[in-house]
Amino acid sequence: MNNTTYSPKKGEIEKKWYVIDAANRPLGRTATEAAKLLRGKHKPTFTPNADCGDYVIIINCKDAVFTGHKLDQKVYRHHSGYIGGMKETTARVMMDTKPERAMYIAVKGMLPHTKLGRKQITHVRVYAGSEHENIAQKPEVWEVK
Repeated sequence: MNNTTYSPKKGEIEKKWYVIDAANRPLGRTATEAAKLLRGKHKPTFTPNADCGDYVIIINCKDAVFTGHKLDQKVYRHHSGYIGGMKETTARVMMDTKPERAMYIAVKGMLPHTKLGRKQITHVRVYAGSEHENIAQKPEVWEVK
């Protein structure tokens, strides 16, 4: 009897493309589904230390919703690197100006903060509208439960 754990090799991993529609869904719920697909947790061959995830296209980010009072209370912060360079933006302003950036930040925060996570975040494409440029990859629609 073989008591070794199966670990997929780099050449054995099959990657697919999936489309997630964020319209009228909470932004965080959509981001968790995307992070799950990017990591490969939906596959039986999931390995935490290998990139066995798929590619994800998120469309209709401008129609994603926030629950409760998050639109006015949630604040996105970043720093320019200079003294006094802290920039703050509320979720309402972010969703009006750059909704795809808000979704990208949410997905990135749900991935591991390691080299592997930095590689996996490059496999996501985020679009504000319903049109995307990845028709040639023949993406499948991912039905969110």
